[in-house]
Amino acid sequence: MGPSILLADEPTGNLDAASGKEVVALIEKMNASGLTVIVVTHDPAIGSRARRCIRLRDGAIAEGA
Repeated sequence: MGPSILLADEPTGNLDAASGKEVVALIEKMNASGLTVIVVTHDPAIGSRARRCIRLRDGAIAEGA
């Protein structure tokens, strides 16, 4: 299908650690091939892997705009 953007809302939520690592590796591989990826997460370890991070607080951008 070849989308230009992937939206991932808590892609590792409710996964065991091994499956979560596989999902993150797949997302990073797709991003490295040129796909724009937007990930929403509450997991700081996942967020820290992003090249750009925008933090929201109470529905507004709090940091990173």
